[in-house]
This record gives sequence, structure tokens and C-alpha cells, in this order.
Amino acid sequence: MKPRLFQQIDNSPLIIFRIFFGFLLACETIGAILTGWVKENFIDVQFTFNHIGMDWLQPLPGYGMYYYFITMGVLGLLVMLGYKYRWTLGAFTIMWAGVYFMQKTSYNNHYYLLLLVCIIMWFLPANTYASLDAKQNPDIKSLTMPAWCSWVMIVQVAIVYFFATIAKFYPDWLDGTFTKNLLDRSVKNEALHDIFTQKWFYMFIAYAGIAFDLLIVPLLLFKKTRTWAFIASLIFHIFNSITLQIGIFPYFALSFAVFFYPPEKMRSLFFKKKPQVTTQETGQEYKSTLYYFFIPYLIIQLLLPIRHHFIKGDVFWTEEGHRLSWRMMLRTRNGFTHYKVVDKKTNQTIFYNINSKLTSKQFNSMRTKPDMIWQFAQRIKKEFKEMGRDVAVYANTSAGVNGAPMRKLINPDVDLGEAKWDYFFHNDWILLHEDEQ
Repeated sequence: MKPRLFQQIDNSPLIIFRIFFGFLLACETIGAILTGWVKENFIDVQFTFNHIGMDWLQPLPGYGMYYYFITMGVLGLLVMLGYKYRWTLGAFTIMWAGVYFMQKTSYNNHYYLLLLVCIIMWFLPANTYASLDAKQNPDIKSLTMPAWCSWVMIVQVAIVYFFATIAKFYPDWLDGTFTKNLLDRSVKNEALHDIFTQKWFYMFIAYAGIAFDLLIVPLLLFKKTRTWAFIASLIFHIFNSITLQIGIFPYFALSFAVFFYPPEKMRSLFFKKKPQVTTQETGQEYKSTLYYFFIPYLIIQLLLPIRHHFIKGDVFWTEEGHRLSWRMMLRTRNGFTHYKVVDKKTNQTIFYNINSKLTSKQFNSMRTKPDMIWQFAQRIKKEFKEMGRDVAVYANTSAGVNGAPMRKLINPDVDLGEAKWDYFFHNDWILLHEDEQ
């Protein structure tokens, strides 16, 4: 297996992926402006719910975030063209990481996957053919790459689908509760809505989702089933694109198919004038990159999705360990949050108008997520401290998952202004209700 990893193969899959990828980066960032996503999440807000520990990471003032996203769009096009590839992709990766860590109100797993693939692609020789870099500097031009370059991408996709499959084995998915709720709120066409909310249909979607996530990678790996698997993937992702309107993700997921087909097949389809690779030599190029970056990286990718098993409580309820784990489209949360602010010196309860601080989207996202509830309590504490007042901040919060009856989420007697956030284990001020289960 080791010699095969270093075997030199036609690099057409990686090159065509770079072109697709750069184009999708441009679509994602410019599309975010055109659809109002940037305005809603970065322009109209007073602040963002950044990832905990990154309070310094806030939007640029005024219309600065528009220029930020336009810059990323241009960088995406330069990646597509293969112009100063390491610099342009590196700059995009840093800027996209800023976007990703800056806000959680519109958290999406494909934003995380986009960041990971940016990091992976930065280390791969994706600019050695059909690029402006290779045209300007013929010395870097190459028709081949080590076989492991394709396998890194395949393993990354396999990790995503594997953990997405495992996460679906819970009652509300298996009995169709979540898919029914999802289709009920997502499908606007009345005729389609009537069909999609029938039990036979939403149960089919639930189990088809499990089957697809579980089998798509193995079926793409085998020649006899590859084309049928790709057709199934087309149907699945286009259905999601139309029904759920989730941006570039369906097309991003489809683009990984180039790594499953024989490199010669990709060459004959996309680069007809490219010379055929005849050598089967085994080289040691980028060996240290594989051993010292990608192997540790993939181990981390295997560990992150299982960390919630080592945290007390049910991740569906506490949300602890939910992110970075490929727990995609599994639950809806409803509920409310009210804050009680008490002056510690006078014991006076102070009215706090939460609506004057948050947009409706921020409030709807925050009200049932413990980390965001804690973050806003910390912000309230800081706000009053700047006015010279020491206050306690309590949260009266109830939540329900997938339409279940609401229960208390946060201990109302705990001062969240003084509470600490535990990054690795359970935060005791999140109520578990284990005695009720």
C-alpha cells in the first residue's frame, strides 16, 4: 500500500478540482453579498456571536465586510486560474477562517468543510498544470502527482459521510420526525408540500438519507457501481439544492467525484490536449507533507466528531460537542430566553431590552443554544461594568428539540456573568433532566 500512495499518477483530478473549487469559492462569497447574507450577518448587527475565545474577531465597520467578501471573490477566481496559487489560496483561507470564526448565528457545516478543504488544497500541487503559475514558470509544470493527493480528499469525504450516517441513528430521525418537520417548513409549493409531508415520503427521505451517506463513498470506489453512484449523488444533491436552498454545498459535494474516477478518465474528459502519462514511477515528492501534516490532520478529523461521547449529557440537548462533528441537519430547536439583570450593590432588578441589541435572526439562534446564551450574558456583564456597575446576569430559558415539550435549559439560579465556559467538558449550569428520561 505504501508504494502505491507515492506512485505518480495523472494529476488531472486535482487540477480540475482546483478549477471547480476556485469557481465555487467565488460563487459562495459573491453570492453571500447578492443574497443579503453579508448584510444580515455582518452589516445590520451591532456585534456577532463569534466562536468562544475569539471576542476580538468582529466585523469591519460600515460597509467594510462587503469589500472583505468582494476580495475573497476575486481571490477565488485567482485560485481557479492558478495565479500565485499559494498566496491567493492562503489569503482566501485566512479570510474565510475569519468569517467562519466570526459568527455562529448562521452556522453551517459546509462553511467548516470549505475551510478544511482550503487548508488541504494549500498543501497540494494543484497549480502545476492548466494554471497561470505553470505558464509563467514552466519549471513547476507537471503532468503527475503522488497518488495520495487523491486519497487525502477521498478520506476527508469519507469521514464527513461516515459521521453524518452515525449521527442519524437516533429516534427523531428513525421515526421521521425531523425529516417531516424539515420538509414542512422548507417546501413552499403547496402541491409539493402536500406530497412531501405524507408519511411514506418523509420516511423514504429519512432512510434514503442514511443509505446515501453510508454507501455513497464505497459505491464510488468500485468501478461497477461508480456511475450509478454518481447519478444517485446528482439526484440527491440537486434535490437538496432545490428543496433546502443550501447554497454551493450540493455542487461542492459533487465536485469531489473527480477523485474517484481514474485519472486518465478525467484527462480525457477535461484536458483532451494534455499528454498521456505513461510512467508508473514511485516518487518521494511531498512525503513529509503526508507524514507530518496529513496523517495527524486526519487523526484529528476522526477524533473531533466523537468528543461529545466524553461529555456528560445528550449532545442534542446540551449542544456541547455538536459543532465540528458533521452532525448535519439533525434537529430543530424552539424555545425562549429572558435575562434577569440584578445590581449586586443595591439588589435592584434592572430592565434589559434584548431586542435593542440583537437582530431577530440573532435572537432566534441564541435563545436555545447554551454557548450563545452564555456569551450574551457575558456581554451584558461587560456592558454594565463599563458603566461602573457590577451586575449578576441570570437566564430564564426553556427549549424543546424537534417539537418536543419545552424544558428548562439553563439553571436560572446561576449567575452567567460569573460562570466560566468549559471548552472540553460539561458546563454544570446547563440542566440535563436525566431523572426525567
